[in-house]
Amino acid sequence: MTDPILIAGSPGSPYTRKMLAVLRYRRLPYRFVHRRTALDSLPAPKVPLLPTFYFPDDAGALAPMTDSTPIIRRLDHTHDDRQVIPTDPALALIDALIEDYGDEWLTKAMFHYRWSFDADIAKSATVLPNWFGKPLADAALATMGDGFAKRQIGRLGYVGSNAVTSATIEVSYKRLLAILDRHFATHHFLLGDRPGASDFAIYGQLTQLALFDPTPMAHATANAPRVIAWAHVMEDLSGEEGADWFDAADLPATTTALLTEIGHTYVPLLLANADAVHNSIDIVSTVIDGRVWEQAPFSYQAKCLAALRSQYRTLDRAARARVNHALAGTGCAALFTDG
Repeated sequence: MTDPILIAGSPGSPYTRKMLAVLRYRRLPYRFVHRRTALDSLPAPKVPLLPTFYFPDDAGALAPMTDSTPIIRRLDHTHDDRQVIPTDPALALIDALIEDYGDEWLTKAMFHYRWSFDADIAKSATVLPNWFGKPLADAALATMGDGFAKRQIGRLGYVGSNAVTSATIEVSYKRLLAILDRHFATHHFLLGDRPGASDFAIYGQLTQLALFDPTPMAHATANAPRVIAWAHVMEDLSGEEGADWFDAADLPATTTALLTEIGHTYVPLLLANADAVHNSIDIVSTVIDGRVWEQAPFSYQAKCLAALRSQYRTLDRAARARVNHALAGTGCAALFTDG
């Protein structure tokens, strides 16, 4: 590969940080531009998400692509060195499930903490606008910061953060930190001695939760020092040489604990959301971790569930048996047996 991959994004975007770390680990050359520069000079994607990758099309023109999950799979297909999808199809499904949890559940905690607490709102409103790639004088920064904060606070309900769900989000985040801190006491990465897509997904959210936003960062600093250190290390793994994955049939207890956390939180939401989307119900209503959960339905997460189920259906009998064994008792098996 001679030409660097062009990517547009922002340091305040967990998915941008996720994908930059993937590129560094893969040792793939890239050229990063800030989102504002991309808006001025590059073709716009159909859905304006961060990051946006620009790949040459058949005619050699740059074509935008968003959504980190399919981008990772595209890169694994086109560049066969240092891939991040496990070679065992059973472990690859587990990796995909944890990646989806990071991208779609843990981001609720990221958005909730950033725009629900005064200190976090103040920091984001004064720092994030400066990451848009344009110098800002004091007056312009204040105006942009206020407008940006109001817009993002108004979107809290869209991602599922509200008066009904806030306690569940916060308890789940704190429990996740405890699980990860125990895991990183004996293991380098979530699924072995090399990082998977799941590691980069969790890392992306933690660049904000554990390394930037004051409230969740304070909890991580006080209770999960290994997680803080791991997130810093994940930023650049270009020198990492570990090669072994866990055996999907013999996962360590800490990985099973992570899957159990997913089964108790994200799985019931995925199932309830898919039901609401399929039946055109206006409100997703379920019970998560013993508390009522209510939010607007989200069609993209219904597609996430469909993708996981499709991947499960492609497994042969032996791989499916390994997945079923790994998920037994975690609550995650309901994704593949319900409906």
